[in-house]
Amino acid sequence: MNQHKKNLIYYPLGTVGRDMVYALFTNYIMLFILYTRSLTAAQLGAVTAIMVAARIFDALNDPIMGNIIERTRSRWGKFKPWMLIGVLSTSVVVYLVFNTDLTGWNFIIFFGVIYFMYSITYTMHDISYWGMIPALTQDGDERNSLTARATLFAGIGGTLASILIPLLTAGEFAIGGNAKTAYGRIALVICILAPAFILFPIFGARENRDDMQKEAPKVSLKKIVKTIGGNDQLLWICLIFLLQEIGNGIVLGGVGSNYIYFEFGYEGGLYSTFTTIGMAATAVLMVIYPALSKKYHRQPLVKFMGIAATIGYIIQLGCGVIMPSSTLKFWVLTFGFMLANLGQYGLYLIMMISIINTVEYNELKHGTRDEAIIASMRPFLTKLSSSFTVIITTVSYLICQVTAYTNRISELETQAETGALDAETKSAQIAAVIGEVGKTQKIGLLVAMTVIPCAFMLASVTLYRKYYKLDEERYDEICEQLNAKKATE
Repeated sequence: MNQHKKNLIYYPLGTVGRDMVYALFTNYIMLFILYTRSLTAAQLGAVTAIMVAARIFDALNDPIMGNIIERTRSRWGKFKPWMLIGVLSTSVVVYLVFNTDLTGWNFIIFFGVIYFMYSITYTMHDISYWGMIPALTQDGDERNSLTARATLFAGIGGTLASILIPLLTAGEFAIGGNAKTAYGRIALVICILAPAFILFPIFGARENRDDMQKEAPKVSLKKIVKTIGGNDQLLWICLIFLLQEIGNGIVLGGVGSNYIYFEFGYEGGLYSTFTTIGMAATAVLMVIYPALSKKYHRQPLVKFMGIAATIGYIIQLGCGVIMPSSTLKFWVLTFGFMLANLGQYGLYLIMMISIINTVEYNELKHGTRDEAIIASMRPFLTKLSSSFTVIITTVSYLICQVTAYTNRISELETQAETGALDAETKSAQIAAVIGEVGKTQKIGLLVAMTVIPCAFMLASVTLYRKYYKLDEERYDEICEQLNAKKATE
């Protein structure tokens, strides 16, 4: 088996466990807090402030980490050491936060420390993992295949987590009969899987290390600013990607699960079904994207994905407002989410590749590739967008008075953990609490998970079609110019 085929197999496998950790911590940490702790408005505000501050810090830290990776010189290359160190340390941090008995302000302080530690440790392996793609291949088609596969396996990890976590933490299948025990055990399993999967690219993938012969660049903020600020196409795609990611993170960030619980009942299996079917089309898209990219260019694909997502959001909003709560309503809503998710993840994949393709543009303009710094912009923007998503989510919770109900459910979960309530009584009392949620509050959550994401998505599509110029033809021209230049050196 040649090395290219090995890279196509071993490199994508590495992100399965990483994205399970990411899904657990990013998408479910707020749910874990809401349904295992009773929060005052001040404590909810503190949690939000910690998450926003940590994610902004994390985002700003990404280009610095990219610069550190660029200057790393080791017998294992510049990417792999940070991949292993980062995954191991992240696993420890994530396990700790889901397995503590602290409550009240003591928990809030502990959570603050853990969140900032997570920001640092996750960045180590996230930047190094995705930064490795440009070093694995320069061929446009191969890069499309590699990126699509890596994104597919990232989706597999994230989807598995999104299916199993709600199923095993809420309702009749909750591990240990309560949310707190369930989250703790799930965290243990995921934090073992993440280091196991990262071994695949470490031992199986092989990147181009020609630049390792050059003198290591200094860690310099000036270098980071110059690389990013001097690349106009990178700047445009950063803004476009940021807008798309803000909207894309709202549903899975907590708003979607709370809407499903309030509308259809506190049963994790329902939300698992919602996310499983909603993300099924995404898996198909990731498989067929290399073939699609050969037949259709990115500009028309962006237009198509934007239309598909918009139709999906309209279906969700329409059925949510008009239809009474029923099994049919759940399936129509799920179909709408699947369509919206198809469009959003198609855009995500296209923009991922669009960011990576600015490496060669940077090399043509400035003579340096700066792969890790440029690749760091994807996680930088993902984390920066998540800070906006947290703010939108918290504001939605406050407007819709979500904690008035989740605090009562959390108290019932605590009683179940201590044995004061049996499973049947807990379920009946939780159902009574959810029965008190008003229609206006449900519609408020529905608007937050449809109208707001759609608005951000449409803005990103409009800007991409107008300002991003590195289409397939222009990228091929750049590669030809670079190859001709190297041939004369």
